[in-house]
Amino acid sequence: MATPSTPPLSPPRHSNLPTPPSPTVKNDRYFANHPTLSLINQCTSTKHLKQVHAQMLRTGLFFDSFSASKLITASALLPFSSLDYARQVFDQIPQPNLYTWNIIIRAYASSPDPTQSHLIFLQMLHQCEHFPDKFTFPFVLKAASGLKAFRVGRVFHGMVIKASLNSDVFILNSLVHFYGSSGDLDLAYGLFMKIPRKDVVSWNSMITAFVQGGYPEGALELFREMEKENVKPNDVTMVGVLSACTKKLDLEFGRWVCSYIERNEISVNLTLSNAMLDMYWKCGGIEDAKRLFDKMLEKDIFSWTTMLDGYAKLGEYHEARHVFDAMPCQDIAAWNALISAYEQNGKPKEALAIFRELQLRKDAKPDEVTLVCTLSASAQLGAMDLGRWVHVCIEKQGINLNCHLMTSLIDMYTKCGDVEKALGVFYSAERKDVFVWSAMIGGLAMHGRGRAAIDLFSKMLEAKVKPNSVTFTNVLCACSHTGLVNEGRTLFYQMEPVHGVVPEDKHYACMVDILGRSGLLEEAVELIEKMPMVPTASVWGALLGSCRLHGNIELAEQASSRLLELDPGNHGAYVLLSNIYAKIGKWDRVSGLRKVMRDSGLKKEPGCSSIEVNGIVHEFLAGDNCHPLSKEIYSKLDEIAARLKSIGYVPNKSHLLQLIEEDDMKDHALSLHGEKLAIAFGLISMAPSQQIRVVKNLRVCGDCHSVTKLISKLYGREILLRDRYRFHHFRGGHCSCMDYW
Repeated sequence: MATPSTPPLSPPRHSNLPTPPSPTVKNDRYFANHPTLSLINQCTSTKHLKQVHAQMLRTGLFFDSFSASKLITASALLPFSSLDYARQVFDQIPQPNLYTWNIIIRAYASSPDPTQSHLIFLQMLHQCEHFPDKFTFPFVLKAASGLKAFRVGRVFHGMVIKASLNSDVFILNSLVHFYGSSGDLDLAYGLFMKIPRKDVVSWNSMITAFVQGGYPEGALELFREMEKENVKPNDVTMVGVLSACTKKLDLEFGRWVCSYIERNEISVNLTLSNAMLDMYWKCGGIEDAKRLFDKMLEKDIFSWTTMLDGYAKLGEYHEARHVFDAMPCQDIAAWNALISAYEQNGKPKEALAIFRELQLRKDAKPDEVTLVCTLSASAQLGAMDLGRWVHVCIEKQGINLNCHLMTSLIDMYTKCGDVEKALGVFYSAERKDVFVWSAMIGGLAMHGRGRAAIDLFSKMLEAKVKPNSVTFTNVLCACSHTGLVNEGRTLFYQMEPVHGVVPEDKHYACMVDILGRSGLLEEAVELIEKMPMVPTASVWGALLGSCRLHGNIELAEQASSRLLELDPGNHGAYVLLSNIYAKIGKWDRVSGLRKVMRDSGLKKEPGCSSIEVNGIVHEFLAGDNCHPLSKEIYSKLDEIAARLKSIGYVPNKSHLLQLIEEDDMKDHALSLHGEKLAIAFGLISMAPSQQIRVVKNLRVCGDCHSVTKLISKLYGREILLRDRYRFHHFRGGHCSCMDYW
């Protein structure tokens, strides 16, 4: 008996069917009413189809082109269809007719591998006696859209013109969609305007093109024109219009669109409901979103994830968790929404707790998004043990280390203190995009390796990788941290004329910091005065920080005033100015600023230091006594204080200027800063050979910096301290920053 894999090339000699004149009966419906073909419509599985296929082979019916096309249609397009099986069936047909070619091209155009659609099209050009028709081109154009194959699509467009099919509305609609998805809105709109009798698909294609091309205003204007032309919109139209409202964050018009849908009795399917839900959340219509979600009779994973993500981004984590627990199916997208919400909102501990839960429950397999979010949370906390574990998982599971993951790994290692490991990851990459280069340059900058950062920037240019805005922010920060003033100037003034990157406010802030830190305050002020845009809070903050370093009270007061005009709630401005006053002993002004802060309800960000020991991150606030080992920690602090005193160390009272940052502690406050508690805990919990790594959310104070240098010498320990701006590597009584910080 013939099988699907070994079909006969001609009908059996003893078939009851008349012998066709050739291997296929072309474009003939002679067997249209054959009882075997009626069985195709009754099939409910691929197994049933294969049984019909076998029967068609036995009878020779398979070699009739019309009959074969019926089988290929079912194999490729029915809900239970298998594209692999459909391809096997197609390859067995000796001379497929044009309809059959179109069916298999159409099936692949909507598949995960649309490239096959184009390959079969080329095969068709060589083997089919008929030229592609108006049904062929929409499918190959759809495949080109999915592949972002702009040049290939242009070739198809040329073929359409040569075949005189360029007035067909279906093909024109496909071309509008193709050019729109390729980002050429002008060409898409030009073709749209040439459509003589636009149907609803024409309007939908152009509306979608405008939305996807970042021109939501055009989409909404087109919708109004559509109304004037009396073309009745459908659910696809409204999805596009709602997406435009979402991009414009126009809640008022979005609500009007939802009422329009109801008034005009437009069919609301799940896709349209999800579009409304997404619009409400992203435009701030929280109560609208809740009401709609409760009314939805059908919900899919997108519906649930939208609600989950919405609550999480609002900081309503209890509600987000409630939605997560209520989900009928918690796929990896839902886990990612919860993990990323915590990670992106400054709650890395909670993000990692959710990741550990995912690992324990094994409901879903982590994907690239999960790993990127987990690496980012690890970087924020300085949790290198977990970050290393994720890296090992990536390698063991053979996950493709693309540029996105590569960037995350480099960021994690540099922020956790292992810049050499980050460099190892960087140099192992076969392909490096601008973000990978920028991440490594930024990592070197954080560790005070300014020369190395500039050298890497030069290598990036040699590799013909065009720097972007982030690259220059990172390389300018490297100059700032190491006092490379001339190099910073050169890079800054080369940005636009040499590299085509227009300096933004953040680049001006970096340059002001470079000049200010080195004492060139007048030049910094001149740069601010020449800025082509209004100086932002970050620019004035950079100048204020420089004034703190050099004790320039008059300029500090001006910078603080301008900063608070732009950002009245910026507690950092009060803190920096208070520090300047305290440094020169003007305590009456310190008290005055503290009163202003109290009266206005401003609270400074509390200082918090963390340390990872045996994979567990421990956090310490100033004067913290909540840790289970508090007694041992404070005993160690007493020991440290005694040893420091024995070598003549006296706390620098000028550093009491940090009182504002540490909740009004008394004279002994300096010994109770969080970083000192964390270091003491490290000394009693870690082996002498282990590096002590501490992460602080604020700038480390001068006294803690001095004490940590002495501890590194007295106890023979290597200590890494990461504050808000950079790393400090302490060893043998010295710091890598060379006291330039």
